[in-house]
Amino acid sequence: MADSIALQKAKLRRECRARRAALSEQYRTQAAQAIGQLLEKWPILQQSRVVLTYLPIHHEVDLTALLDRLPHKLWVLPRVVEEPEPGMTFHLYEPQRLIRHPFGMLEPASERPMVLPQEIELALVPGLAFDRHGWRLGYGGGYFDRFLRDFAGVSVGVTFYPLLFDELPHNALDMAVQWIVTEAGLFLARAV
Repeated sequence: MADSIALQKAKLRRECRARRAALSEQYRTQAAQAIGQLLEKWPILQQSRVVLTYLPIHHEVDLTALLDRLPHKLWVLPRVVEEPEPGMTFHLYEPQRLIRHPFGMLEPASERPMVLPQEIELALVPGLAFDRHGWRLGYGGGYFDRFLRDFAGVSVGVTFYPLLFDELPHNALDMAVQWIVTEAGLFLARAV
């Protein structure tokens, strides 16, 4: 069963990468603007002071304009670490002090000010795809799943509408998000 899910996910990752890459730059730009506007008006974001976000790679939804429009928020970025075990540390977003991780994304340098996971009130979570139940198809490293396992705040999956599925395969290590936002709207994930 686990092997079957792993194979399904591997196939879906290839399909979703191709689907996302096929979206025109104009579509991705307009969709990212719409998503940013939805989030900016969302009461949960308005009330949150410490917000985890991400910097896009591989044509992910780009939320940097939102960060620029809401400079009063304490924006936090993840930093991927492998020691003492694979996971993420969290640091204040400082656009001038970013480094490129071997995976390709920009992230804070290790000496930047850290933020404890329990201080994060809202997490904007990237992914290759999401489903309407909140399950996420990531890149296979499990970094966000490990974070979400103990996260007590509000989590929202950020994706383009063509990458929103009715159902995605998942296993016991996967963690669902509570909300989903696409250019078509923001909604509470349906309980399974």
